[in-house]
Amino acid sequence: MSNVKAVFAHLDCLVDGIYEVKKSGHADYLAVAPLPRHEIEELIYEGRPSPVRWFTMFGAILGGTIGFSLASLTHLNWPMIIPAGKPLVSVPAFLVITFESTVLWGCLFTLIGLLTMCRLPAWDLQVEATDPRFSDDCFGLVLNGLTPEKAAQWKAKLEALGAVDVVITEAADA
Repeated sequence: MSNVKAVFAHLDCLVDGIYEVKKSGHADYLAVAPLPRHEIEELIYEGRPSPVRWFTMFGAILGGTIGFSLASLTHLNWPMIIPAGKPLVSVPAFLVITFESTVLWGCLFTLIGLLTMCRLPAWDLQVEATDPRFSDDCFGLVLNGLTPEKAAQWKAKLEALGAVDVVITEAADA
């Protein structure tokens, strides 16, 4: 099996390349960019929302629960004499700590979700995606798992789409 690495100088050429790859039905590809671009994200994920939002929601619910429980259980363990039969656990009194805890835990889980979904740190990044041009000013597209004949066809097609450099490499066996 072979891999094809294409280097694009312009975002529009990369978007055209990704569109052609998706149109052909090839699913094993990797797009690399020096900066986040919504055009790439929308094309690859087809408008689906980011799964990071579920990390945020879980963290916020957990944080709100922990914050309210901490304040309530602390107040129940050291009760004060409250006149007029008011409850020991009063929701309005604990809203501030609940809100602050919700925000704190939601932010922390968002960071964890972002790092997880972006696969950072990227210790297992394939060799083709480590080209230093991809972190400077060029965009990259790596097609994996191609036969030598398909790789040659994709090389010609990507060059016609505006790639400044296309290299075919042999895939490393896993």
